[in-house]
Amino acid sequence: DPKRACIMGASYGGYAALAGVTLQQGLYRCAVAVAGVSDLKMMAADDLGASASRTQRRAWLAEIGAKTDLAAVSPAYAAARAEAPVLLIHGRDDTVVPYAQSERMAAQLRAAGKPVELVTLAGEDHLLSIGATRVQMLDAAVAFVEKYNPPGGR
Repeated sequence: DPKRACIMGASYGGYAALAGVTLQQGLYRCAVAVAGVSDLKMMAADDLGASASRTQRRAWLAEIGAKTDLAAVSPAYAAARAEAPVLLIHGRDDTVVPYAQSERMAAQLRAAGKPVELVTLAGEDHLLSIGATRVQMLDAAVAFVEKYNPPGGR
């Protein structure tokens, strides 16, 4: 039932979940993004800073494209267009996708008056290596989806 779909993903999948409710509309009742990228301009600045190697720069250009308007494909810049509630879950000690990505998305959604929740996983990394926080993530995600897309279609 297309009216009952929620989207959830982690890392790139978290970006896809955020894009699914901001850059696209009308597809999902809710979105859960775990350690997702919300602002590609910020991510590029982080990844391509002074310490970036030529290989890293080439990889960014190959994957994203030199002429890509990063704001146009960044959910944080389209937060006002979000048509569904969003749950952001992020490890505080993530070194792959910085926690600031979820903070920024939460701030943009709040500023636009959109429903958003942010769950911070203290001491957790990008892979959710700690079993207890992995369970915390799953519990939060299930509760959120059940709240915004309850069984029975209510």
